[in-house]
Amino acid sequence: MKKRAKTLPGVTRRQVLTWSTLGVAAGVTRAADAVSLKGAPGWTPFADNPPEQFQAQGWLFFTDEEARTVEAMVDRIIPADELSVGGKEAGCAVFIDRQLHGFYGTFERLYMQGPFQQGTTEQGDQSPLVPQQRYRQGLAALNRYVQQTSQKNFVDLTPAQQDALLADMEAGKVHFSGFDAQSLFLEVLNNTMEGFFADPIYGGNKDMVSWKMLGFPGARYDYREYVERHNENLGLEPISIAQWKARR
Repeated sequence: MKKRAKTLPGVTRRQVLTWSTLGVAAGVTRAADAVSLKGAPGWTPFADNPPEQFQAQGWLFFTDEEARTVEAMVDRIIPADELSVGGKEAGCAVFIDRQLHGFYGTFERLYMQGPFQQGTTEQGDQSPLVPQQRYRQGLAALNRYVQQTSQKNFVDLTPAQQDALLADMEAGKVHFSGFDAQSLFLEVLNNTMEGFFADPIYGGNKDMVSWKMLGFPGARYDYREYVERHNENLGLEPISIAQWKARR
């Protein structure tokens, strides 16, 4: 025998259904009010999770030799041209240095207890080495290789020689003693792109050079008045996180 839902004495099912519907409607209304911002927002960007910043000057992780090598690499990955400055002037090496000095450098926020096995491309990074170790060991292996083959350091090669070596590293055509050359190139490539396009608060993209080149308006609070304006140069000057916070 089926059990029937009980209602309170003197209360009909129609009333219960009506109350439930009103409750859902009220909840939706409250949610809509919560996301409909009126006027200036009552919060500060990243107040609960501020960007990791370092006020100290100079290199925080790299040695001087490592820094020169990385500056040379980022300047070949993003060479200066008529559109923008190169990777070195844009601060890409500074960005990488700050990231390595911070929690990214030790993978503080990732599980790093193993087991460590060779994975597929789809599985992502499976190395037991954290970025600090990769850069320190990889840059040393790079300069050992160049010294053995050219009796020079990487920074002393001509731009054409640097380009050729980086291309061979990318293609997996060159092998270093004690470190995978291709993985070093990919690490530097990815971090260089991040430093070139990230908010300047992280040390790279000096003077928002890449944002100005692309016409990206930056970390603005509200884009609602522009969403329907397609294929149009809005002429908006980019705003960084630091500038946005300063306007508050």
